[in-house]
Amino acid sequence: MWRRVIEALRGDFHLLAPDLRGFGWTEAPGRGYDGDTFAADQIALLDALDLESVRLIGHDWGGWTAFLLGLDHPDRIERMVVCNAPPPWVPASPRLGLEAWRSWYAVANALPGVGPRLARRAVPERILRSGHYRDPFDADERELYLRQFTEPARAEAVSELYRYYLRIFREGVRGAFRGRHLSVPTLLLFGATDLYVSPKLVELARPNADAFEVELVPDSGHFIVDEKPALVIDRARAFLATEGP
Repeated sequence: MWRRVIEALRGDFHLLAPDLRGFGWTEAPGRGYDGDTFAADQIALLDALDLESVRLIGHDWGGWTAFLLGLDHPDRIERMVVCNAPPPWVPASPRLGLEAWRSWYAVANALPGVGPRLARRAVPERILRSGHYRDPFDADERELYLRQFTEPARAEAVSELYRYYLRIFREGVRGAFRGRHLSVPTLLLFGATDLYVSPKLVELARPNADAFEVELVPDSGHFIVDEKPALVIDRARAFLATEGP
């Protein structure tokens, strides 16, 4: 996913590109498939590498993890770019109820018994084929994405993660993140035709952050890193290299 961005930024930054627990080529230990553990894993990685602080970029679950890191460990995150991930403190709103249809895939993945089977192919393939403005994946790239989920342990990781998604959604509606404030300078890049995360979440989140910039990209869907790599490279290079708020 990040290969074009990594190739362009490697001359400007010392880059680390860890996979989230249970995904990509990392281990699937059978536990810890939730945002808090994802964030704790990244702090453990920084500690292991003796890195006091970093600048961060993340997409989707990586973006959610970035938000949690910014909220809980602002001393370790200097600046961050988040791509197509909803901020955690979005207030409950009747009009957001009309956007609930976007989360069909989360419910499907989270179903007991059936969820891991759907996560092995059907759901991720549907998302990869329809979650974009223009399809950025060729057949080999799509297959590489999907191959990881054929392993039962990784399909179970997907299902467990989306059970967490449903729990955190309920907690968010009940106000679990109310009063939480993001102080880390953040740029949110958001493909405005995302079928799975509503762009309406973006503006509702703005009052709960300090240095919070938003760029809605009209000709991009959920996979903005693949659909608009040149834009992501340009914005990341400029924003992450900036000093101060």
